[in-house]
Amino acid sequence: MQKNAIIRRLLDPGVIAIIRADSSDQLIECAEALYAGGVTAMEVTMTTPNALQVITDVSGRFGGKVLMGVGSVLDPETCRAAILAGAEFVVTPVTKPDVIRLANRYGKPIAAGAFTPTEMLTAHESGADFIKLFPADYAGPAYVKTVLAPLPMLQIIPTGGVTPENAREFLDAGSVALGAGSSLVSKDILKKRDWPALRARAEAFVRATKR
Repeated sequence: MQKNAIIRRLLDPGVIAIIRADSSDQLIECAEALYAGGVTAMEVTMTTPNALQVITDVSGRFGGKVLMGVGSVLDPETCRAAILAGAEFVVTPVTKPDVIRLANRYGKPIAAGAFTPTEMLTAHESGADFIKLFPADYAGPAYVKTVLAPLPMLQIIPTGGVTPENAREFLDAGSVALGAGSSLVSKDILKKRDWPALRARAEAFVRATKR
């Protein structure tokens, strides 16, 4: 898939599910519930057991219907392995210029983790397509608006503490999309395999992105 097409998919509806699990055995069903709820962009973190295999399996199961990405990437070797496994986008918790360069080489969008304005600009100038504002719950929507005033070129995706209740505030402040982790895919839901609850949660996030 071309990079521009991937970016369009990430921004519509603009909810990226972050799946951080203790076990990979239920993640196909998890992906099915998210997709049924309208969330089509999913990031499996490298802290999940067998993360690369999960990326391959989900990509094979859904084809182009689900946009599968990789998160918690800390080095270019992992970035390359994930892309070869089928990851269509890359997310880092911190700014790693060598990972950004690798993602760009393969034509995959990358969201680089940053918190301060200096870190965000460094990530942007290093070639990151998006800035993953993390942890967003320590900043809030007002912080996004304040940072964008002098740095309007930044494409910010807040992650950490984003909920259906505050999603609209983050978007109205200028965020281009939302990263939803435990507030969407909680460990309790995964443990209980409560897929109806996950689908309902996904639907709530998607509704929150609509004006």
